[in-house]
Amino acid sequence: MVKKVSEMLSKEFITNKQINIIGIGNTLYSDEGVGVHLIPYLNEVLPEIPNIEIIEGNTDGMKLLGPVEDADYLIIIDAINAGKKPGTVITIRDEEIPKYFGVKMSIHQIGFQEILFAARLRDKLPEKMVMFGVQPESFELGLELSETVKNKVPEVVNLVVEQIRHWSE
Repeated sequence: MVKKVSEMLSKEFITNKQINIIGIGNTLYSDEGVGVHLIPYLNEVLPEIPNIEIIEGNTDGMKLLGPVEDADYLIIIDAINAGKKPGTVITIRDEEIPKYFGVKMSIHQIGFQEILFAARLRDKLPEKMVMFGVQPESFELGLELSETVKNKVPEVVNLVVEQIRHWSE
């Protein structure tokens, strides 16, 4: 799929910036779980790099406030229902992120935009943020991604790797 980032980054990649990558979503509803489904691939290409933490956020709500506030640079991966063709990969940066959000499966669920709002209120938003998402095809009850979204996994992993490389330059 992609080379390990540790093989691509220079030996001088020692930074005091904390990069947190959070994969969010509900894996019980097919494509809604794309952020969580990417975690094993990210662990494979980003092994043991100092200052990079990969977090399986699931639907953890406010439990994710700590990892958001602890990050200097934040990458979020989620299903994004932007009304696009299923499988469309979407990139949203910095201040645009709260305007978009993943799919809320319940009116009682705290969405990621509320977590960012809480971090903003506490003046602890990360310096840089990027959200990578995929337009879902299916919200059917099921543990697997649709073929359309599954085929986009390598592209999203590559986007994460390229973002880290950009931040490390």
